[in-house]
Amino acid sequence: MVGNSRLHWGLFIDKTLSASGDTFHLSESIIQQLAESPTLDNWLTVISLPRNVPIIPDFPIPLIFASVVPSQTTLWQIYPYLRLITLEDVPLKGMYPTLGIDRALAVWGAGISWGFPTLVIDTGTALTFTGVDDNKCLIGGAILPGLGLQLSSLGQKTGQLPLLETSLMTSLPPRFATNTLEAIQSGVIYTLLSGIKDFIEAWWGLFPNSQIVMTGGNSKVLSNYIYQQFPNIATRLIVDNNLIFQGIGNIWKYND
Repeated sequence: MVGNSRLHWGLFIDKTLSASGDTFHLSESIIQQLAESPTLDNWLTVISLPRNVPIIPDFPIPLIFASVVPSQTTLWQIYPYLRLITLEDVPLKGMYPTLGIDRALAVWGAGISWGFPTLVIDTGTALTFTGVDDNKCLIGGAILPGLGLQLSSLGQKTGQLPLLETSLMTSLPPRFATNTLEAIQSGVIYTLLSGIKDFIEAWWGLFPNSQIVMTGGNSKVLSNYIYQQFPNIATRLIVDNNLIFQGIGNIWKYND
């Protein structure tokens, strides 16, 4: 799955997810290398897959591929054993044509894994909400800048504000900060948490027994903040970073 800033991979063995991880987008030369030698051994080397998987050096590896980055989609067309997943492959009702394939796969994977209805909160480059009812019909959702994007925009688009890294943020800042670093954290984090809480409560107003599933690159830090700020919501929050692969695996299993 090619996201806005990262390539997310899942290794399936006998249609069971065996390992997963992420890396930066691959260059054209690396993709060409994989296309010329599409073996598991080569994949292990290129994207640092775990070494404890069966090695079949001469067996070509099929690639089940989805992308929200058109330039990356074009580069990967040279891979000889490529199957491109599109919205037409996702068995949800009511999808609109510009719905991101990552959102569709994630909410489908959440429903398959945790049950319908479900609301998925994806904490990637963009923070998205995507909800599906118990009839597997898309209700809708929302898109806003994610945690890292909000922080980087302040660091890059202002004259004196510093650029903060999400990896260094482990605990809630004081709400009324007395220095610039904590003031940025306070403004971004508390506003983001309040927005997440509002969307969750609005969704539960429609579907009181629905699952809420959080996924994506900032799911760990944001779920930790939610536990600190809204423990009553946190007790019902599921964190699952394999939703997209569960969606892909389900589609592959029944449409192979």
